[in-house]
Amino acid sequence: MYQYTDFDRRFVHQRAAQFRDQLERNLAGKLGDDEFRPLRLQNGWYVQRHAPMLRVAVPYGEIHARQLRQLARIAREYDRGYGHFTTRQNLQFNWIPLVQSADVMDLLAQVDMHGIQTSGNCIRNITSDALAGIAADELIDPRPYCEVLRQWSTLHPEFAFLPRKFKIAVTGAAEDRAAIAWHDIGLHLRQNAQGEVGFEVLVGGGMGRTPVIATRIREFLPWQQILVFIEAIVRVYNRYGRRDNLYKARIKILVKAEGQKFFDAVEEEFRHILNDDADGSAHLIPQAELDRVKASFVLPEGVAEAGAPAAAPANASGAFARWLQRNVHAHRLPGYRAVTLSLKRAGQAPGDVTAEQMESAAAIAERFSHGELRVTHDQNLLLPWVRESELAALWEAAKAATFATPNIGLVTDMIACPGGDFCGLANARSLPLAAELTERYADLDEVHDIGDIDLHISGCINSCGHHHSGHIGILGVDKDGSEWYQLTMGGSDGSTLSGAAVPGKVIGPSFAADEVADAIEAVLDTYRAQRAANERFIDTVRRIGIEPFKGPANAVRRSTAHAA
Repeated sequence: MYQYTDFDRRFVHQRAAQFRDQLERNLAGKLGDDEFRPLRLQNGWYVQRHAPMLRVAVPYGEIHARQLRQLARIAREYDRGYGHFTTRQNLQFNWIPLVQSADVMDLLAQVDMHGIQTSGNCIRNITSDALAGIAADELIDPRPYCEVLRQWSTLHPEFAFLPRKFKIAVTGAAEDRAAIAWHDIGLHLRQNAQGEVGFEVLVGGGMGRTPVIATRIREFLPWQQILVFIEAIVRVYNRYGRRDNLYKARIKILVKAEGQKFFDAVEEEFRHILNDDADGSAHLIPQAELDRVKASFVLPEGVAEAGAPAAAPANASGAFARWLQRNVHAHRLPGYRAVTLSLKRAGQAPGDVTAEQMESAAAIAERFSHGELRVTHDQNLLLPWVRESELAALWEAAKAATFATPNIGLVTDMIACPGGDFCGLANARSLPLAAELTERYADLDEVHDIGDIDLHISGCINSCGHHHSGHIGILGVDKDGSEWYQLTMGGSDGSTLSGAAVPGKVIGPSFAADEVADAIEAVLDTYRAQRAANERFIDTVRRIGIEPFKGPANAVRRSTAHAA
């Protein structure tokens, strides 16, 4: 993990002190709410449907047990006893009184955390593969590059007020587990024929009202030039992006509208920056700086490149065997595995975790994973440094802490945004649907028979639940003040399981809230009737198309008077 320097710590403490001054002036009536709003947003503080919401940055998903314990303390002492992990590898609190927000900022700074740029029209948290640095198929560890990007983009004066929020994802593995094609900028680390490291650069992806898959703008860009090239992209966007229409302000709209003209403008700006001094080297990432950052991303003490001694083969059966199959993942080091702690269980919303569960996860990480965890894109936690020989003991500990549900990648491992229960932008609630589907598919035999499937739920067109990329997507829509839901099928995030990134297609008119679970069941029953031997859901959908699913799904509708 990246180790904060004295400068880094001074920075976050000074930022917390600055926010305290701003808050006190606001509470005293010396700083108006309109003036205070952009200042609190720049530090991750929203005002949501019922109360303030804080989004805490977890850069590229890496978090230490001591940080998780501090989040547990904040949940217990300042919130209502829980937090919510998001698809962007952050954590949100939903009930902290604004008058206590500066105290929380101080607590975060004590453990090298903050909420800077988790909100607002700026470059947001840099996300990555949760298996970064440990994946068996990894070509280049993306974490040092993510950290360089994070430091470069934090409080960048030119990009503090972009036309709209801006998201970057990075991967260094053969398989894209970071959904880079769905981002404003997607970066894929590669090596060219000469063995040099660089990036494939994608631009203009995004979800929301207009789902767009990013377009490749550079097939290979030397790593030293990546900050310059991103600066060129964001400068062009900052100059020409729409500011008159919120729904047309994302870079995807500009790229789609301008096409080659956009690419040409980026290349021209790129050359301009490089030629701004005699040799252009002042704008490149120095090797010494990359080496400095890389020095933080070393193996934990006690872990060697040679791996651990081979564990004796286990004759696993029953629940333990299922857990090994679904929650335990390959590792680049022999004798080690990565293990997902499932945050999907009955009685809690996807991604939610109580203060007690945070404490338990921290203790498990300290015992089994050298104190390190990762927040995953699918709203779970992952342990990156587990010895094969300790899997059985870890399973017992995970069971005791409610983290051992063997459902990773299955229908109950769904993504869901907070929806109308918390978010002021939402048209409909997401969490009751997630709860109903979790209850309906409580039978693990049935869940395993259905097999791999991505189910994503968004409470509005902003797509925070990533419904566009779900094999099955659920979108909350407003119709005459009532909650309705559209279903989509065939979406993909770009992973090996899902295939090339593509938005799902709407399968018919909207459903009432009490019809959605029945419609999902009809879709899954149709799949099981139509699938070939060992065929996954997404493969069946691609083979037969969505037409065979429309009739059974729409048959559950109680009325024919539904509008799309």
